[in-house]
Amino acid sequence: MTALPGAATQTAPQAPLATAPRRVAPRRGGPAPQTLMRVLLSVITLVIAALWAFPVYWMLISSLLPNVRLTSGAPTFWPTRPSLDNFAAVLDGGTFLPALRMSLAITTLTVAVAIVLAFLAALAVSRYRFTGRRSFVLTVLVVQMLPAEGLFIAQYKLLGSAQLLNSVIGISVLYAAAVVPFTIWMLRGFVAGVPVELEEAAMVDGLSRWQAFMRITLPLLAPGLIASGVYAFLQAWNEFTLALVVLPAESSKTLPVWLRGFVQASVSREVDWGQVMAASTLLALPVIVFFMLVQRRMTSGLVSGAVKG
Repeated sequence: MTALPGAATQTAPQAPLATAPRRVAPRRGGPAPQTLMRVLLSVITLVIAALWAFPVYWMLISSLLPNVRLTSGAPTFWPTRPSLDNFAAVLDGGTFLPALRMSLAITTLTVAVAIVLAFLAALAVSRYRFTGRRSFVLTVLVVQMLPAEGLFIAQYKLLGSAQLLNSVIGISVLYAAAVVPFTIWMLRGFVAGVPVELEEAAMVDGLSRWQAFMRITLPLLAPGLIASGVYAFLQAWNEFTLALVVLPAESSKTLPVWLRGFVQASVSREVDWGQVMAASTLLALPVIVFFMLVQRRMTSGLVSGAVKG
């Protein structure tokens, strides 16, 4: 039969082509190579962390044991009957608390002065173009490379002529001068990493230059300021040689110098290693507390400035 002219021709719907189901090859047993590599790296990291933490752990458990057990020859990896007698003996000596107050005062003043001076210098070097800018940066590095031992005599004479020996201000000035060059170099990278366009955009929105800096730039610089503060704190808290030179008086000892005198006093009689370990633990405790207080702010400051203003 022939189709009538003008009539629409209908075509039968075509059935979809049948495709053979794909055969999935069975996976071979065992984890993927990337998983094995992550597990191996995790195990290596844990081993290195354990090796690093073991001396600290040994110091802590030794401070909780009497000297008789420490000198018995059989190592004790876990104290069965811990005691705080060693800590009580250290604190009853009457010299630890004055040394602690001296170290806290010196460290606090050093950190404050170093952070303020280094922050202002880093802003000037990163945000402004002036004559001698590169020379200033190179000078900062050269000053940092000078050996500290070669300056002790000059520093002692300087503080002696200014009547600042055995004083918190005198040694804090020397500590700040030693910390500021590297702190400037550290903060310079943080300041240069914050685009100046953020402040300009905030000023377009109606903020003044000071408000834009305080609300936008400063929170973004918080991790750098905290990292620099940690560096300055560790340098001032653990410094020994300069404090031994410019703080000769017995009443103005810092904790590292006090610990040396405590060990020498123990050597003059029978060495009580339990008390020595307790004194070392007390010396390290403020550093641990300080780091626990600031370690969260080192990461939270990275994004805090993006939600303000």
